[in-house]
Amino acid sequence: MTVPSENKLTIAIIGAGIVGLCAALEVQRDGHDVIIVEPDEAGGRQAASYGNGTWLNPSSVLPMSTPGLWKQVPGFLLDPNGPFIIRWRYLPSLAGWLIRFVLAGRTWQQIEACAAQRYELSRTTAQDHAALAQEAGHPKLIRQNGLMFIYPGQADIDAESQAWQLRKNLGIRFRKVETAELRQRVPELDDSYTLGMQVDDGGQVVDPNAYCSALFQLALRRGATHKKARATGFSFNGNRLSAVLTDGEPVPCDRAVIAAGVRSRDLALKAGDDVPLISERGYHVVIPDPGFDIPTGLMPSDGKMGVIWTPQGLRLAGQVELASLDAPPNWGRAKILLNYVRRIFPALATKADQVEKSIGSDNYWMGHRPSTPDGLPCIGAASGSPDIFHAFGHGHVGLIQAPASGKLVAALIAGREPGYDATPFSARRFA
Repeated sequence: MTVPSENKLTIAIIGAGIVGLCAALEVQRDGHDVIIVEPDEAGGRQAASYGNGTWLNPSSVLPMSTPGLWKQVPGFLLDPNGPFIIRWRYLPSLAGWLIRFVLAGRTWQQIEACAAQRYELSRTTAQDHAALAQEAGHPKLIRQNGLMFIYPGQADIDAESQAWQLRKNLGIRFRKVETAELRQRVPELDDSYTLGMQVDDGGQVVDPNAYCSALFQLALRRGATHKKARATGFSFNGNRLSAVLTDGEPVPCDRAVIAAGVRSRDLALKAGDDVPLISERGYHVVIPDPGFDIPTGLMPSDGKMGVIWTPQGLRLAGQVELASLDAPPNWGRAKILLNYVRRIFPALATKADQVEKSIGSDNYWMGHRPSTPDGLPCIGAASGSPDIFHAFGHGHVGLIQAPASGKLVAALIAGREPGYDATPFSARRFA
């Protein structure tokens, strides 16, 4: 699409993670000039995009906070091996966020409304990423081969029946995988897992780092420029944006999109919105050369982590740890993932032992997923200026929601109707 020259804008995209890159490509599609403000490698190890579970899961619609969760908070504080932990020493600084978090999921009516809103950003994720990878000239970076949740037995599926019914009500396609099919598809899987639930429309980004790099290069080929600097604030004429301020020279622009992940909070505040954004710290560990591929991403019901093949090896990604942005990694969280490797794939026990001896190597990763308490991202115009747009706060589903988020940002900048109510994503909900 081209726009008349008098309507062409210069748009600064702050951040080159997956959300920022998708936003950049979509505003380019509207004919605007793009400046990507990013001090580091696009989708590099510093980015949440780098270390996620690679899943493109349209059924990832439930927020973390669900009814009765408040009863589990003491366990989050006391159980160092649970999938969701809170570090004691950071509890005072997290208390306000946690109160909002618990209140956001106190009824199933709230959960259903939130899930429907999340689904608007998730429903076509695998197809959208496949189209972007095709445009970038790297179609093999996207697999559209479904995803599977695995369970020890029917009682474990029944325990999640309300979540599966909610997904069904939204129109998400899934089917039950019986024991024989599960054994045939994943023969290496331990016998303790007997059933699965297959999400047909799911997929994966085979290598998130390579994918982000490919999209970044696509944006550059289409005319984007890269300002290698860290955004620090904004310059205004009244409430109209004149430039993005950086730790180097200012970046003159007509519009700006804040897509700086967990570091978006300070920028949003300077744009008029006080967003309760924290780091949902996630970990991954990789078993190099596992000796087998798995045909689809797996999530064990007792572990709640993604298990998936990547070019680097078998990646296990998950864990939720709430702590300070600057707190050092707790590699014990990665050891928990290794324990699940041994449980899920007994044949990998020896290799898991070898990886455990190399803590801190490239096989380990810890990153900061930008998380709001209500499970929805912030997408929309800033309160302090009509020229600044938010695109952050996706938690652990940024990769899933990135293409739709980019399209929504472009529509809002252009004044187009997105086809659904985008009000729930506004940062003003926290005012």
